[in-house]
Amino acid sequence: MANRLYERYNAEIKPALQNEFPKNKMLTAKLEKVVISVGAGEAMKDTKLMQNIQDTISLIAGQHAIQIIAKKSVAGFKVREGMPVGVKVTLRGENMYAFVDKLCSIALPRVKDFQGLDRNGFDGRGNFNFGLNEQLMFPEVVYDNIIKTHGMNISITTSSTSDKEAYRLLELVGIPFTKGRE
Repeated sequence: MANRLYERYNAEIKPALQNEFPKNKMLTAKLEKVVISVGAGEAMKDTKLMQNIQDTISLIAGQHAIQIIAKKSVAGFKVREGMPVGVKVTLRGENMYAFVDKLCSIALPRVKDFQGLDRNGFDGRGNFNFGLNEQLMFPEVVYDNIIKTHGMNISITTSSTSDKEAYRLLELVGIPFTKGRE
């Protein structure tokens, strides 16, 4: 069963992008992957909290999240090599489209006083990054199961090499950007 966002991409978004940015049809911008990551510095020594964060991110993403292990020791941060320092999950294909659809249509509208995502999150190569302050906006998360609220960083990678084309793609997909100057 195909995802409704993927079907909309093929039926509406892809032709619109091909008209707006005429070039080889194989070079039409598309979503490649979405990475959800949590830097869990306060949970390094608390394995129960780290497991809770991992379970929460897995629930949100619909795919198993992995713990990130420190590669080097950093005395200033009290980090030793081999300690878990974060959690991440990389979404591709159907899971990616399902997550982006859920993010745009359910999660972001539930944020109180939400004005849109800042357009300055583009990196110059067609990728977009933004952070969320808490995980409670997702419908899968049950408040009673959360030990501590945490934020997350979401990185959306597109096949586009320009920010202008990537912005237009994400706008058509339904990512709500702040109103104002381009």
